[in-house]
Amino acid sequence: MATSLPLVLVPGLLCSARLFTPQVEALWPEGPVMVADHRRDADMAAIAARILANAPPKFALAGLSMGGYIAFAMLRLAPERIGKLVLLDTSARADSDEQKANREKFIAMAQGGKLMDIVDMLTPKFLHRNHASDERLKGVVRAMARDTGVDAFVSQERAIMGRPDSRPLLASIKCPTLVIVGDGDELTPPDLAKEIAGGIPGAKLAIIPECGHLSTIEKSEAVNAAMAEFLKP
Repeated sequence: MATSLPLVLVPGLLCSARLFTPQVEALWPEGPVMVADHRRDADMAAIAARILANAPPKFALAGLSMGGYIAFAMLRLAPERIGKLVLLDTSARADSDEQKANREKFIAMAQGGKLMDIVDMLTPKFLHRNHASDERLKGVVRAMARDTGVDAFVSQERAIMGRPDSRPLLASIKCPTLVIVGDGDELTPPDLAKEIAGGIPGAKLAIIPECGHLSTIEKSEAVNAAMAEFLKP
């Protein structure tokens, strides 16, 4: 029986391996699965290079939000190693000046001991409005922030602020690609997912209903089904 390519999962900002717990459980029987650590560098290319150094020679790559930005950086460095690509709730665009200013505010807050205040501010944007009071999901978000910590959060924000516009890269992506987005994602709305899917030749788009930014934990069954079908050998 053929197995899928090894799968490398890359979490988002302030997110840890917990973001992909449902996918690891669902997909590991089909092939090896690893969750990348993106907490050690303040530069997108350096994060990408570190993940590549620890990844299998050829693999499928899935990244959510910041994980998608990292995936684009990995494609710049080693496109021949990525056999399939899943981009979840992300954007190909660089930060606007307003977004950069907001990140600077968050960096100052985090360094001032207010990381959990940031989490409380972001959680309503991370989750679909129907899940805003879901204590289990809110608990996962807080646990992931504690997994990340202040220093790594600051490094992640710096890396995100310095990333290039990836829209010019899209047309050169040759591997099969699936783009997934929650229909209620406020941080990276469906229009940004459509832009990515429209720019990558042959890319597929899946819009998950009643789902916000953290689709992997909000609507894990729908995401698992889409990923499992796409990753089949």
